[in-house]
Amino acid sequence: MSDAKMILPRTGIGLDVHAYASEDLPRPLWLGGLFWDGERGLAGHSDGDPVAHAAADALFSAAGIGDLGTHFGTDRPEFAGASGVTLLAEAARIVRAAGFEIGNVAVQFVANRPKFGPRRQESQDVLSAAAGAPVSVTATTSDGLGFTGRGEGISAVATALVYPK
Repeated sequence: MSDAKMILPRTGIGLDVHAYASEDLPRPLWLGGLFWDGERGLAGHSDGDPVAHAAADALFSAAGIGDLGTHFGTDRPEFAGASGVTLLAEAARIVRAAGFEIGNVAVQFVANRPKFGPRRQESQDVLSAAAGAPVSVTATTSDGLGFTGRGEGISAVATALVYPK
């Protein structure tokens, strides 16, 4: 039997939800690290990108070092209006500083719009560059059910795999 230490991967999950911004206080839509011209934006402390936020939260969960609120909460004014891509890059840095390497992140968001397929690769490229690891993104609808089906907001769920360095 070898004395080599077995490296066990760790998985984490992240969930993020944002309501659409009110009509009288419009915001740009940032989703999957991309700007979506002509689409109604989401309310939030930062840019409101649920895809990037869920990815960051999944990384924190996998490493066991808190969550999005722990690191970038509304009590941190320096993150007001911050880009989700910036938060994901910072989350990856924090996870690596805690002694982990990132295997991958997978995100699925639920929304009626925008039409994501034509920009999927662009989004995955932007998020993968931010995380320094592969990030895959898928999209679905909720067949008219719930707040996403009623067009009130967007939700995203992510999983991440990390392993000790």
